[in-house]
Amino acid sequence: MIDAVGNPQSLLLLGGTSDIALAIAGKYLAERPIKVVLAARPTERRKLAAERLRTAGAEVSEVDFDAKDTAAHPALLDRIFADGDIDVSVIAFGLLGDAEELWQDHAKAVELATVNYTAAVSVGVALADKLKNQGHGRIIALSSVAGERVRRSNFVYGSTKAGFDGFYLNLGEALAPHGVGVTVVRPGQVRTKMTEGMGKAPLEQTAEQVAEIAVDAARKGKDLVWAPAQFRLVMSILRHVPRSVFRKLPL
Repeated sequence: MIDAVGNPQSLLLLGGTSDIALAIAGKYLAERPIKVVLAARPTERRKLAAERLRTAGAEVSEVDFDAKDTAAHPALLDRIFADGDIDVSVIAFGLLGDAEELWQDHAKAVELATVNYTAAVSVGVALADKLKNQGHGRIIALSSVAGERVRRSNFVYGSTKAGFDGFYLNLGEALAPHGVGVTVVRPGQVRTKMTEGMGKAPLEQTAEQVAEIAVDAARKGKDLVWAPAQFRLVMSILRHVPRSVFRKLPL
């Protein structure tokens, strides 16, 4: 169970090699030892992530998770929850890709859409079933400001995050009567392995900064938070810019 100050006893990282997911785990581990289920593909990165968490004091179990194998997701969640309740689940997997290549490469566009949206819905529905029966818990869903108003410069990625965002915000509404909460986190560009080689962006943050915002929002039971908070005002303005003007902005 999550204690009175919002600290869980157990944590599920779906996309467990994500820099932000690991930083979120680190924030919780700074308060108390917890059980962490590390769900990711069986790679050297997962092994290193597990070692990092154990060093921080976690009891870690590793499970094989392939986002694209949606048919396997319900059985995977069955196995995870068979070992006990999960207090906080982090949805942290995703692809970024090359923005110009994506809309011109059928296979890569479909792969990105499958991982970023279809797989996220697949996991969300399977996870919701478990949490509803459990009667408590919280999901931290890592979205993006790119989904608030999709831009020409990365519209394939942005469109998947728009769908992801809408699904998890309303999954939170559906789960609320069952004692389960969802916190959607909308970061801007984050300095992680996913964005290596990209130039610095306005309001860019580190994984640790995003994790601090995400954990604080989850502890307070918020359903939506921006990282950093200034993006809330920025995106509020951009949402109301006429399309004829919006397409000319250097975004």
